[in-house]
Amino acid sequence: MIASGARDRGGAAVELVLLAPFLIMLALLTVAMGRLVAARLEVNNAAHQAARSASIARDPASATSVARLTADSALVGKRITCASRSVDVGLGSFEPGGNVTVTVTCRVRLADLAMVHLPGGTALSATFVVPIDYWRSR
Repeated sequence: MIASGARDRGGAAVELVLLAPFLIMLALLTVAMGRLVAARLEVNNAAHQAARSASIARDPASATSVARLTADSALVGKRITCASRSVDVGLGSFEPGGNVTVTVTCRVRLADLAMVHLPGGTALSATFVVPIDYWRSR
């Protein structure tokens, strides 16, 4: 006759073998989601910096070029790699009291965010509106 405790020998090892792949995938998915949130924060930061630098420019042409340069430099060398990016600058009436609107869009591949190959990608976009100071000189 087999003792009741002898039938359960190795049960924990079998459960661990069955659950380990699921737990590893869950951990990697959590890392990917965390990196996606960090990438979204980087795009928000780039849009904010670009809008602020465009709002203190002296003319519309330099505002557009400085916004694009600022957004590009804010995204280069960061934790994310944009497969493609675009910077749209809306100046409206470029005068004191007006607004500067900058939209930064960055397309990231999901495989770059995780340690496993996730198919596809996602577009991260951020828009910031910054007022042009009333009291600045022309």
